Amino acid sequence: DVQLVESGGGSVQPGGSLRLSCAGSGFTFRYSDYCLGWFRQALGKERKAVAVVARDGSTAYSDSVEGRFTISKDNAKDSLYLEMNSLKPEDSAMYYCAAVRSAYCYPNYAMDTWGKGTQVTVS
Repeated sequence: DVQLVESGGGSVQPGGSLRLSCAGSGFTFRYSDYCLGWFRQALGKERKAVAVVARDGSTAYSDSVEGRFTISKDNAKDSLYLEMNSLKPEDSAMYYCAAVRSAYCYPNYAMDTWGKGTQVTVS
């Protein structure tokens, strides 16, 4: 079974930076075949897409993080990253990485594999 494990969350002051990592394992197909993404869910709110990266490396971001966050992947390490800069209190949430084997990839695309999340608090 495919497993995704997030790390790198924590507490940071406004304006600070964090780098999230997502280690994948158990992929039946090549990691590079997957649409990968970061999502977040604040307390009492619905989960929303933050950023996705497609098979060809193209990326897409939500308007709220565009220009501040950078998603990247390392196919050789089956790993996904999210570099977060200029953090704001409204970025506080549980952050999840997700994957789906698909040629299609955009922020609201349905993912079928999820990690358990890592908490980010900005205050």
